[in-house]
Amino acid sequence: MLSMDSLATWLADKVELPFYRIDPLKIEVGKVTAVMSYAYASRFNILPISVDEKYITIATAEPFVKEWEHELSRINHREFKRVISSPDDISRYLLEFFTVSRSVSRAETESQGNKNEIGNLESLMELGRAGKLDANDQHVVNIVDWLLQYAYEQRASDIHLEPRREQGNVRFRIDGVMHQVYQVPSAVMAAVSSRIKILGRMDVAEKRRPQDGRLKTRTPEGVEVELRLSTMPTAFGEKLVMRIFDPEVLVKNFRELGFSQSDDERWQSMIAKPNGIILVTGPTGSGKTTTLYTSLKQLAKPEVNVCTVEDPIELVESSFNQMQVQQNIGLDFSRGVRTLMRQDPDIIMIGEIRDRETADIAIQAALTGHLVVSTLHTNDAPSAVTRLMEIGVPAYLIQSTILGVMAQRLVRTLCPHCKAETEVDDLSWKALVKPWKPAKPVRIFKPVGCLECRNTGFMGRMGVYEMFTFSDNIKHLINENINMVEFKKFAMKEGMRPLRLSGAQKVAAGLTTIEEVLRVAPPVEY
Repeated sequence: MLSMDSLATWLADKVELPFYRIDPLKIEVGKVTAVMSYAYASRFNILPISVDEKYITIATAEPFVKEWEHELSRINHREFKRVISSPDDISRYLLEFFTVSRSVSRAETESQGNKNEIGNLESLMELGRAGKLDANDQHVVNIVDWLLQYAYEQRASDIHLEPRREQGNVRFRIDGVMHQVYQVPSAVMAAVSSRIKILGRMDVAEKRRPQDGRLKTRTPEGVEVELRLSTMPTAFGEKLVMRIFDPEVLVKNFRELGFSQSDDERWQSMIAKPNGIILVTGPTGSGKTTTLYTSLKQLAKPEVNVCTVEDPIELVESSFNQMQVQQNIGLDFSRGVRTLMRQDPDIIMIGEIRDRETADIAIQAALTGHLVVSTLHTNDAPSAVTRLMEIGVPAYLIQSTILGVMAQRLVRTLCPHCKAETEVDDLSWKALVKPWKPAKPVRIFKPVGCLECRNTGFMGRMGVYEMFTFSDNIKHLINENINMVEFKKFAMKEGMRPLRLSGAQKVAAGLTTIEEVLRVAPPVEY
C-alpha cells in the first residue's frame, strides 16, 4: 500500500516540482503564518514554508490549483515558489502552526494590555491550577501543550526556553546538537515558563534563585514521559531547561546502548560480583546514568534489594528504592548512603562520588559485602584512580574495593536511510587510531541527509566505551607514587581498549563517522 509521501513524491515528479517533506524545526513559524490567514490557507490547502526578501515558498498537494497565486502576490509583493508536500502533513501543520502563532499573538496582546499588572499571567496560571481556568490564559496552555508534544515527536532530549531583550528563544537539543525552534515575545516567554513551573510544582513567584522540579505528561499515543525542570536567573529573565527522559531507556539492553560483544561480556562479569565498587566516568550528558540504570534494572530481581541515592532522581523505577539528595535539609550523598546502609541493601547506586566523605562510605559499603555502582568526572577510565587519590582515598583501599572502571561518550549514529559509502581518508584514520596502526577498513560511510533524519545525516546516538577490570597485576601498580603513563599502558596490555579505538570499530562497522569520534573522544596521551 502506497503512503501519502510516496504519492506526493510521484506527483512532484510528474509536474516537475520539488517534493518537500515539512520539517517544523526548519520553518520560522512566526514569519510564515504572517503571509496569509488560517482561513485562506485552509481554503486552498496550502502552507507557506519559507519567506525571504524576494520569494515565498508555498507547499501544496494540488499543483493545478493556482487561484491563490495572484492575490497573495499582490498582498505580499513577492514572487512565489511552489513545492509538493503530503496533504496529511499540510493539514497537520496548518492547524499546528496557526494555532501556536495565534496563541503567541494573543498571549502577547494579553500581556501588553496588562503592563501595570506584572503578575497577571502568573495569577491566571494559579487559577488554572485551582480548577478555575480563565479562558484568557488558554493560549498559554496551548503553547505549553504543543511544546511538550512536539519535543517528544522530534526526539529532543532537552527543551531550552531562553529569555532575551525582545524575543525569547525556544531551542531543542536533538542527538546532542541544539536546534532553533521558535521565537516568542519576552512577555509570552515569561508566561510559558510560569505555566511550566506550576506543572512542575515550583514556586512561580520566585525568579531570583535557581529551582528544580519534575513533571509527567503523556504523548498522544498514551506513553508516559517524565521531564526534569531547572530554572536559572539571567540578565533578561528566568531561563528554563526541561530534560526529557526517554521512557524506553529501561527496556534497552547493553547491545542497544552500543556495547560490543566483548564490552558486554566484561561488563556482565563486573556487575555479577557480589561486592565491590564499579565506577562509570565521563562528562555530563555522556550516558553514565543510562548505563547504571540499565545495569540496575538487570540486577533488580525479587530476591535483591536495590537502593539508590541520586541528585536528582532522573528516572523513577518501581523496582528500585530511590532517595534524592536534599542539600537544604543536610541530606547529601554521604548521609544518604549511611541511611541506605541501615536499609539492608544488596546493591547501592550513588549518583556521584564528589568528596572524601562519600568515597569513604562507599568503600565501607563495599567492604561490608555490598555491590556499589557510582560515577566520577574523569576524561578516561584509568584517571579514576588518580581522581580518588586526589580526594584523599588511600591506595590500599582502592586496591581492595574497586572492581573496574568504564569511561564512555555518546556519538551520533548515521541515518540508516541515507548514509552513503565513501573512501577512507588516510590522515583522518591515522589521527583517530594514533598511536596504533590497525588495518584501515575497506569502506566507511558518510552522512548525506534525508527526510527521515531532517537532512542532518544522523539519527540517534550510541555509546563508545573504554573499560578495564582491576586484575591482581593492575592492583600491584596502584600506590601513592603511581606513574599514570605506565599504568595506562599496562591497562591496555590487560585488554583495555581506549575510547578512540572503540569509536574506530563503530566507524568500520558503518555506524558513525571519524569526525564524530574525534569530536567526543579525547586523544590518547600515552
